[in-house]
Amino acid sequence: MSAHCQLTGARPGFGNKISHSHRRTPRRFDPNVQRKRYWLPSEGRYVRLTLGARAIKTIDAIGIEAAVERIRARGVKV
Repeated sequence: MSAHCQLTGARPGFGNKISHSHRRTPRRFDPNVQRKRYWLPSEGRYVRLTLGARAIKTIDAIGIEAAVERIRARGVKV
């Protein structure tokens, strides 16, 4: 599963891990993505979305219908 959010578009960030001796090694900062299933009343079916934790809170605030509209506006198939 790729670590990106379908609603916000959050993707992994890259940087360096810095040890106590200040040596740098590459690392990856992954967003907190979860797979979640929502009932979509307008289509009479469930949709399974890959969302970051912040996006789950956004859906709780704006509703699934508005969220799916935003996802489709970004060009992502639902």
